[in-house]
Amino acid sequence: MTIKVVVADDQGLVRSGFAMILDAQADISVVAEAGDGVAAIEAVRAHRPDVLLLDIRMPRMDGIEAARVVSAEAPACRIVMLTTFDVDEYVYDALYAGAAGFLLKDVRRDDLVHAVRMVASGEALLAPSVTRRLIADYTRRLPRTEQPAQPSERLAVLTTRERETMRCLALGMSNAEIAEALVVSEHTVKTHVSSILGKLGLRDRVHAVICAYETGLAVPGAA
Repeated sequence: MTIKVVVADDQGLVRSGFAMILDAQADISVVAEAGDGVAAIEAVRAHRPDVLLLDIRMPRMDGIEAARVVSAEAPACRIVMLTTFDVDEYVYDALYAGAAGFLLKDVRRDDLVHAVRMVASGEALLAPSVTRRLIADYTRRLPRTEQPAQPSERLAVLTTRERETMRCLALGMSNAEIAEALVVSEHTVKTHVSSILGKLGLRDRVHAVICAYETGLAVPGAA
């Protein structure tokens, strides 16, 4: 199956460079390019891509607002935010807007291709540096008196193994790393993750990470 991609960035060289690299792959097709948020939304509406590479800072409409619209109108489209810095100040807002992860604009060719394939398969691009930023933003926004002292009742629907899996997700661990930590197969991890998302009504594993901290299942600063 061919992965359909839309590349949205106001820098023409970045946009065309990404498109050229991805179009060279037999299983990936760049169906459209866009120079701002409005054009990105129009491209998604017209082509229904599997993956949208979306710059955070763009004219007319920024990537955060565009991500919100795309998430609402085309929930099957996986959004990857493009940024210059791995600690972009909009990380938290972008994840809440529906982003499945982040890519630095100076990403290596092979890593770009791998990232698109991974996101298209349902994985998330939540690097440890981004996870740390997410946690830092969360703890900054939520006063200590409001932080849950113990896991929320919302998590009562999860089994013990599912909670353990969710804690591992909160540490930014991959399926392979979770499987090793819990001494189970990767298939079992995928089953647990799918169950967590379904029971809690979460969009993807990125939002499972957010939920883990908001409900008190994971504690900022804990290993």
